[in-house]
Amino acid sequence: MPVKIRLQRHGKKGKPYYWIVAADARSKRDGKYLEKLGAYNPNTNPATVELNVDGAVQWLQNGAQPTDTAKTLLSYKGAMLKNHLAGGVRKGALTEEQAEAKFTAWLEEKEAKIQAKADGLSTAEAKAKADALAAEKAVNEARIAAAAPVVEEEATEEAPAEAEASNEEE
Repeated sequence: MPVKIRLQRHGKKGKPYYWIVAADARSKRDGKYLEKLGAYNPNTNPATVELNVDGAVQWLQNGAQPTDTAKTLLSYKGAMLKNHLAGGVRKGALTEEQAEAKFTAWLEEKEAKIQAKADGLSTAEAKAKADALAAEKAVNEARIAAAAPVVEEEATEEAPAEAEASNEEE
């Protein structure tokens, strides 16, 4: 039975949400699956990927073939690297401790990159809000300035007339 690691679509129209599953290659896209390995939400920025890395590595070692998109997601979360390191341990090129140290170092570096992107996005969003607020204040001040001289001119026209009337009364 050929097994594929692939995406199973869920969510509503225009808002996809995917499960990462190990399924028989002959089953339908959204049909029966052997094991759910994780979830992928492309609607968030950065995209959210939850994955059982150990389960994915187990399926890869048993011969499951990931689809192109699933392979990208497995690489993003480190399952492909962990499978590669496990192959090195089996061949004797690495010890289990060395492989685990390399994997944790890679995970820390990846988390730092993801956090940097999230921080950059939040900074850009805050800057965009501040710019929008400044532009709105400028428009409001211009609107107030345009309305204020009209009121002042009427008041200044009435003031000399009142001053003349008071001078005539004296």
